[in-house]
Amino acid sequence: MNDWAGGYSGAFVTLGEDLEREFEHRLRESTTLAVRVAYGVLRNRDDAEDVAQEAFAKAYRSFTQLRDRDRFRAWLMRMTWRLAIDRWRSDRRRTAREQAYETADEQTTEDVAVSRQRAELLWQAIDTLPEKLRIVVVLGAIEGHDIRALSRLLDLPEGTVKSRLYLARKGLAESLRCLAPND
Repeated sequence: MNDWAGGYSGAFVTLGEDLEREFEHRLRESTTLAVRVAYGVLRNRDDAEDVAQEAFAKAYRSFTQLRDRDRFRAWLMRMTWRLAIDRWRSDRRRTAREQAYETADEQTTEDVAVSRQRAELLWQAIDTLPEKLRIVVVLGAIEGHDIRALSRLLDLPEGTVKSRLYLARKGLAESLRCLAPND
């Protein structure tokens, strides 16, 4: 994995020798965690590595715009997480379309519509959460990671993860009450 760190020299933009060395050093420190974050969302090693590599390329292109270089790791993790969520959503939509065709004969139109509406409401509610709460709810509640795994993935204390999960669930309950159609 760490061989990725040196693989972007001059690939997209020329940073300059000092910036390039700094980027490679910071990337080497964060490579494993980036793959873990992507894997936590995607649950597929190859996809996680692809997303992490995409994040590395994007980080390389944008490195000169990063104001606080000491925050590189957090910046890269957010970028990786966002790219992984985008990939996961895309895969989920494709899978849902494929399954809908396969199960269309088994389910009534009403069942499919209700199921889609519930999923849509849930994702609307998740999308309203702040990013720091969204990541814990997606990785924890939806992907099934426990508190300890979330703590390692996000590089946060377990107490912070618990607090964010609580706040996310509370926010989701509130959002779902507001978003749900009144019967």
